[in-house]
Amino acid sequence: MDRGNTKQEILEASLELFSVQGFEATSISQIADAVGIRKASLYSHFESKQAILDALVKDILEQYATHSIFAGADWENPADTRNGQALTPDTAAQMILGQIRYILHDPHISKARKMLVMEQFQNSELAKLQTKQNYTDVMQYFTGLMKHLIRQGVLTEDDPEIMAAQLCLPVSVWINLCDREPDRETEVMELVSRHIQQFFKIYQPETR
Repeated sequence: MDRGNTKQEILEASLELFSVQGFEATSISQIADAVGIRKASLYSHFESKQAILDALVKDILEQYATHSIFAGADWENPADTRNGQALTPDTAAQMILGQIRYILHDPHISKARKMLVMEQFQNSELAKLQTKQNYTDVMQYFTGLMKHLIRQGVLTEDDPEIMAAQLCLPVSVWINLCDREPDRETEVMELVSRHIQQFFKIYQPETR
């Protein structure tokens, strides 16, 4: 078996197991069995279960930086402000719904999120990562977007941080609902779309 492929298979099997039963409850033997190798062979790729977790976290961060709209957004950057300038209720809904579909259906990201949810209460570093990805970066992105849309006259002036919370935090609740009850995804997508339309309607500047 190719060494590079084996290492990746170990990571994939570990993520699957960690996302279902947690890091502490998963043994090296279980990971080796899932890959179809001996424990000794696994240790030739990773020195410990913690080393596997560290590699997974590194991979999660790389995937997040590449694919998440919330990672590294800078509303002082002309590229980001051009995207925000063209934002309408419809385009906002399309953008957010697209991100939700990615979060829910990308196998790697979906499992990584479930692992973080489980391990945030056991591992302080993973708790920080969970807060960063699912609250801090999301709020920072939408707060910057609100400020930009207020400056552009797309939204009426108000507290941009509270506006951001009103827009994005209900969406987080609906994503969690889909994690628990996947068959409600169609219902959730409809709710998210209506929620965004109503948000823009509420904060639409008065015409004079």
